[in-house]
Amino acid sequence: MTWFSLPALLGGIVIGFSGLLLLIGVGRIMGVSGILNNLLSKKGMTDWRLLFVVGLLISPWIYDVVIGSLPSVEVTQSVPLLIIAGLLVGIGSALGSGCTSGHSICGISRLAPSSLIITGLFMLSGGIAVFILKHLIGG
Repeated sequence: MTWFSLPALLGGIVIGFSGLLLLIGVGRIMGVSGILNNLLSKKGMTDWRLLFVVGLLISPWIYDVVIGSLPSVEVTQSVPLLIIAGLLVGIGSALGSGCTSGHSICGISRLAPSSLIITGLFMLSGGIAVFILKHLIGG
C-alpha cells in the first residue's frame, strides 16, 4: 500500500474546484444530498442542479475516456446491507442538514463550526459502524 495516489489527488482537486465553481457561479454551497433532495422537489428543479447530477452520473464515463480505464472496485458487502447503509446515510444527512460533501469538503474549507462538529460525528459514526460490522457482527 502506498500513501500517495495520483488519481485520488486529482479527484480531490476536481471536487474542490467544482465546489468553488458552484460557490462563485451560483452562490451555493456544494452538498450532493441537498442538491439531490431539492432536485426531486418541483420548486427546487433548476438547471444547475440537473447539470450537477448529470455531471455526477457521466463522470465515470469521462474518466474512462480520458484515463483509459476505470479503477476496479470490489464490493464485499451484501446488497441489502448496502441499501440499509444508504438509507441511514440519507437519514443522517437530513438530520445533519447536509452530507459529507457539504460539511466535510465545503463547510470545513469555510471554517464553519457546525461542519467541524458534524464531520467529526461522521467519522465517529463510521468508526463505530465498522467496529460493529467487523468485530461484533463479523461482516
